[in-house]
Amino acid sequence: MRIVARPDFDGIVCAVLLYEAEDIMAPVKWVEPNDMQKGLVDIQQGDIIANLPYHENCAMWFDHHYTNQIERPFKGAFKIAPSAAGVIYNYYDKNAFRRDFNELIRQTDKIDSADLSLDEVKHPENYDYVLLSMTISTHKKSDEYYWNRLVELLRVKDIDEIMKDLEIRKRCREIVELNRFYEGALKKHTRVQGNVSITDFRELREAPTGNRFLVYSMFPESAVNVKIRYDNENRKKVIVSVGHSIFNRNCKVNAGLLLSGFEGGGHYGAGSCRFNFDKADEYVPAIIDTLLKNEPI
Repeated sequence: MRIVARPDFDGIVCAVLLYEAEDIMAPVKWVEPNDMQKGLVDIQQGDIIANLPYHENCAMWFDHHYTNQIERPFKGAFKIAPSAAGVIYNYYDKNAFRRDFNELIRQTDKIDSADLSLDEVKHPENYDYVLLSMTISTHKKSDEYYWNRLVELLRVKDIDEIMKDLEIRKRCREIVELNRFYEGALKKHTRVQGNVSITDFRELREAPTGNRFLVYSMFPESAVNVKIRYDNENRKKVIVSVGHSIFNRNCKVNAGLLLSGFEGGGHYGAGSCRFNFDKADEYVPAIIDTLLKNEPI
């Protein structure tokens, strides 16, 4: 039996809860949603999938993404909710957990649903959970040891103790500096068209990463951001992310549903897709055009 989860903060917390609630000894298999959608992941009998699309081989499934809904019966839980971790936490009797995870779930709900204040976005270094979540800023396989370490820390320590950990402190310092660089990259590579801010990093050798909410504070006139970049590990793949502004809530387009038509998916307010670079000239203008029209879909 394995936990199969997405390497973001919600996925990390899903793994924390499942290790506590189930008898699992195997390491987490960290997986990207697009790989699941395209059938590229070897899901084994007995696996528990969290924060990812469903697979028929799994023993249990937990998710909250709008575009991942299924109609067939399954063991586990699905709900349109702020986080997949919250779905898991509400599924189990609280006696299944050795610790009180109420605050961890509250913070995960807040972060994954982007329910953040302007100050939390501009100064995440003043908010422990927000800053900690940003240390999971890349999806490089070389970071697996860190994702697994964070799972173990969150299982046994409070946030104050975790933020004193030397590795965590180092990562947090790096993120604060990275966010400064990322702000400059956003200024240089973002344009505003109508109600849409468009960030295009394709001319860069490697797409920068950083505070994913920062763009909304920098371009308050836009209701939605489109970020376009090459996959850093495979430049024959283009990744497009769409996110509703958390400060200008006037976007009417279901982002996840929109991107499900372009080999992706996600939530109402945020989604992503990944496709071969030769489709970009067709896909990218079509996505932007739909967002500019700003009609409900």
